[in-house]
Amino acid sequence: MPVKLVMTWDIEPEHEQDYFEFVLSEFVPGLQRLGLQPTDAWATVYGNYPQIQVGILAPSLENARRALDSQGWRQLQEKLFTFVRNYQYKIVPARSGFQF
Repeated sequence: MPVKLVMTWDIEPEHEQDYFEFVLSEFVPGLQRLGLQPTDAWATVYGNYPQIQVGILAPSLENARRALDSQGWRQLQEKLFTFVRNYQYKIVPARSGFQF
């Protein structure tokens, strides 16, 4: 059964340009190399909620855990952490539409 990795974070204000370059040039392609498929990204423009929410689809819980246990994921995550704060994630059963 497909699962969705739901991640949230806030972008460090002084790193916004570097963050967006990293996401487009390294993070998304890196996820795809790990067998994960980015499905949606949301930005909060008002309210006290995480600034960014990203949904990433994996074919199964086993595939998601294998990807998250990989050296490739650790490298992506380590670099992501240089641009963001308040990072959280969870794995949920995948369904269509917005999931929080």
